[in-house]
Amino acid sequence: MRIAVVTGASSGIGREFALQIPRLYRNLDELWVMARRTEYLEELKKNVSIPVRIFDGDMQRDYIFERLEKELDRQEAKIRMLVNAAGYGKVGVFSDIDPKEQLGMITLNCHALTKISQICLPYLSNGSRIVNIASSAAFTPQPGFAVYAASKSYVYSFSQALRRELLSKGIFVTVVCPGPVDTEFFRRCGKLPNPFKDSVKAAPKCVVRKALEDSVKKKRVSVYGPAMKCARAVTKIVPDALTVDLLGRLNQIGRSLDEK
Repeated sequence: MRIAVVTGASSGIGREFALQIPRLYRNLDELWVMARRTEYLEELKKNVSIPVRIFDGDMQRDYIFERLEKELDRQEAKIRMLVNAAGYGKVGVFSDIDPKEQLGMITLNCHALTKISQICLPYLSNGSRIVNIASSAAFTPQPGFAVYAASKSYVYSFSQALRRELLSKGIFVTVVCPGPVDTEFFRRCGKLPNPFKDSVKAAPKCVVRKALEDSVKKKRVSVYGPAMKCARAVTKIVPDALTVDLLGRLNQIGRSLDEK
């Protein structure tokens, strides 16, 4: 059975991958989707052109991984594409954010992504793709977004190292580093500390289309839009100490504007 696996498929970028992948991989037998909200996955299922198998559950708990592992073995699945899109962020000063939220970001953004990759790897083969969703926040430490940015730096680093390890098997890893994307991510995340980030929000459809194109082209990193490409270029040149200071100052401007 030839399949694609998408985590975080109930909304946002993950949902958009679930909608677009069947158009790219015409010979898939099924699409396997993972997320907490069953009703959202059932709604998604109605809009996908191939059979959809739902794995509903909390990816911060072990049982959903066990279900996936058993089903992969039982179906003798061949994974053509794995998309790790599950994740969340929380804006705020580190000392002010609930510790459960902080640790939850690490668990979902890092631990769950790593575990899914380990489980799926034996079912990937020559020509398979892994697409990991990081963030432009991965490029530099971010005050006001400290844990989230650090967790996405993990995804960025892990993806590039994994890519090198898998090249000899013909399996290609692309890490996607979007800036702000117009999704419900920000309902949980909170208002961005930097007032200028709202002006560069991208549509999830465009970000995902670019990511899939870059994956087909076997690119290491997918960055959508001139603003984020510029941000990446700057962080390659400017020391972290300076970018952190600049971001801190922009956050202060944002708080001042909110207070007026």
